[in-house]
This record gives sequence, C-alpha cells and structure tokens, in this order.
Amino acid sequence: MSYPQYSTPQTPQTPQQTELQPWQSGEPPLWAPYYGAPFPAACKRFFAKYATFSGRASRSEYWWWALVSFVVYIVLSVLTLLLGADGAAVGRDGTSVPGPGSTVGLILFIVWYVAVIVPSLALTVRRLHDVNFSGWMLLLGLVPFVGGIILLVFTALASKPEGQRFDQPVA
Repeated sequence: MSYPQYSTPQTPQTPQQTELQPWQSGEPPLWAPYYGAPFPAACKRFFAKYATFSGRASRSEYWWWALVSFVVYIVLSVLTLLLGADGAAVGRDGTSVPGPGSTVGLILFIVWYVAVIVPSLALTVRRLHDVNFSGWMLLLGLVPFVGGIILLVFTALASKPEGQRFDQPVA
C-alpha cells in the first residue's frame, strides 16, 4: 500500500526512547486494521472485536473469517446429513423423513449461527469502512438478487486511505 497503515511518531528516537509501542512489535492494536493478517490472528481478532462496529477490517481479516465460516458450514451440513441418514424413513406420501440424529445437527447449526451472527455483521461493517463506505451499506444485502453480489464486490475492493475517517484510536 502506498499510505502508512498506522501513524508513527515523527520525533527522532534517542537511546532512552527505544521502547517499542505494543503494535510496533508485530500485531497492530485492535482498533486498527491488520493488513496481511495471518489465519490465526484473523480468527482471534474476529472474536476479540465481537460487537465492534466502528473502525476498519482488512481484506485478509475479512476473507480468512469467510473461509472459516464456510468450512464450518460445510462440516455442519455433512454432519447433519450423516446423522439424519441414520434412521431416515420414507413417509406414506413419498417424502423422506430424516432420522432423529438430524436434530443434533440442527441444534449445532443454531448454536453456530447465534454465536457468530453479531460479529459477522460487525466484521462486514468494518470491512465496508475500510473501503470508505458507510456501514449502512450492509443493508444492500436485503435487496433481492443483486444485493449480495454488490456486497461481495464491495468487500473485495482494495482498502482506501479515506477509510481512516472511521478509525477511533484508543490508548
């Protein structure tokens, strides 16, 4: 990127001032986006910023979590299918009736959904902030057919320096 990710002090360093800020030693502070975030850091930041709708999220933070969410969805789907197949039957009208194990899969789906809905919305809002869009653009997802595609394009856009207006640094 051609702009600085984090504001650094412009004062010259003297030997007494060699102490590094916490974010200078590796991972940036939570209020700042983590460009090039590795997989474990992106997942950790997702849960650490559980309901934080202010600030920004980098593309790597967003897409690593999208991958995790997709993989968990696939695993839960397969688990539900396997558990529901045991004891499945065909009703009198020819419809299939899943086995009792599918209830376990359904409960796991509900628990997963409830656990990640708020932070997923918050992450998407922060990602929209990073490309300099208002978080309210998330409501475009409610538009039938094209809303999800528009959000997909917006979240895939490169970061913009103007998005720094959404940052709220904390000490």
